[in-house]
Amino acid sequence: MYIFVKHYILIMMKKLTLILLLSITISFINSVSSQTISKEELIFLTSEWKGERFPDGRPKISDDLLERAKNLVIEDGWQILSNEGYINQFEGNWKMVRDDLPIIGRAVTATFMPTRPDIEKNIKERGWKNGFVGNTNSWPISILQKGDVYVADCFGKIKGGTMIGDMLATSIYSKTGTGVIFDAAARDLTGISEIDGFNAYVRDFHPSFLVDVVLTGLNTPTRIGEAIVLPGDLVITDKEGVLFIPAHMAEKVIATAEFMTARGAFSKAMLKEGRYTSGQVDSQWTDEIKEHFLRWIKETPGQPKMTRAQLDEFMSKRTW
Repeated sequence: MYIFVKHYILIMMKKLTLILLLSITISFINSVSSQTISKEELIFLTSEWKGERFPDGRPKISDDLLERAKNLVIEDGWQILSNEGYINQFEGNWKMVRDDLPIIGRAVTATFMPTRPDIEKNIKERGWKNGFVGNTNSWPISILQKGDVYVADCFGKIKGGTMIGDMLATSIYSKTGTGVIFDAAARDLTGISEIDGFNAYVRDFHPSFLVDVVLTGLNTPTRIGEAIVLPGDLVITDKEGVLFIPAHMAEKVIATAEFMTARGAFSKAMLKEGRYTSGQVDSQWTDEIKEHFLRWIKETPGQPKMTRAQLDEFMSKRTW
């Protein structure tokens, strides 16, 4: 009898544990939805994306594409997007913690506005009730995952617009392994600079604390300067600025850019050998050159895989 009761108690404890975990999960989902659009709305806005998604509906670009994106040149990405009609995806004029450390990752977006007592009170009370803590600029940090990039619109505010210092920067980097893009400022440049591997693109640095702003959108469409950003967009940076690539365009942009790089290397090699003239390699290729190129990429280490059909498609849309 004792053994039976003990076994029954263990089963009930396991059930209670599962119920508790489910409650925590539901509470987390509720907290995430505190200042964001619904999952259905996010899926609607990013309906061109057909791949995997996070539980909240945010597109989840694969880790493999993130790795390949490290070789993407912003000029190439911008041109490819522009050819497809995506003309509002780049923003420049940044200050960086480091100008030699690109940021690559999936966008988690946040929109901040000037504070207004009634709005801030309601937003904070709801957020705190649903599990968020602290000021609203830390709320996006609580949902960050590995490979994410915290992208925030804070209307270019500098004094009193410092979204992070070294403490929050440390928290962000420990979660994502990447960095941040803020249409705002940051403080404690010396401390942030000591976080190995972290980078921040901001409008400026300032010693003040963040004041008089409130989070009005979390993982919603937002604006960074002249660019529009959706949750899950691929973020890439270099010294010139930041490019936001729609998630459903990421693979096409990366593959096309890889072809452009391979084509350039092949053309230079052929010109050096005297195999073809500059006119031949800088125009629509003949079948002979196409077959030679396909053999070359198979025999040359580090080149992308490509079929003749893919090559024909790349060449047919060539405007660069």
